[in-house]
Amino acid sequence: MCFIGHGLMENRSGLIVDARLTRVSGHAERLAALDMVRHFADRPVAITLGADKSYDAADFVEGLRAMNVRSHVAQNTNRRRSAIDTRTTRHPGHAASQRLRKRIEEAFGRIKTVAGLGQTKLRSRPKVDWAFTFAAAAYNLVRAPKLIAAVP
Repeated sequence: MCFIGHGLMENRSGLIVDARLTRVSGHAERLAALDMVRHFADRPVAITLGADKSYDAADFVEGLRAMNVRSHVAQNTNRRRSAIDTRTTRHPGHAASQRLRKRIEEAFGRIKTVAGLGQTKLRSRPKVDWAFTFAAAAYNLVRAPKLIAAVP
């Protein structure tokens, strides 16, 4: 049994605002991202979503546009046409999102090493889901003192 953990991070604070666990499949990351961002997309102002090259797919980008979410996805230009065009990449916010999206790797690194979920010993999806969500919440608790100290 193979599972994959997904996290949705707020760029300003670096806190994980949603964490999911799904079974591994070819489209699991994109489907989970669409489901997670759906809860935050019902605002009158468009929000942005930064992601890496694996999210550069026409169906994913169109799904985000339908929810009024601007897709700040890295362009995958390896032997194919990117779904992200210059309407998105010309804005300075796209470059900023590409820099900030890498901070999620810090959270996943801590979840894998400190929380021990790099290779879990748990064997059912509910148990692994609970452990992953708990580890994401623990990461937020570790970040909290830094955020509180930064407030003037």
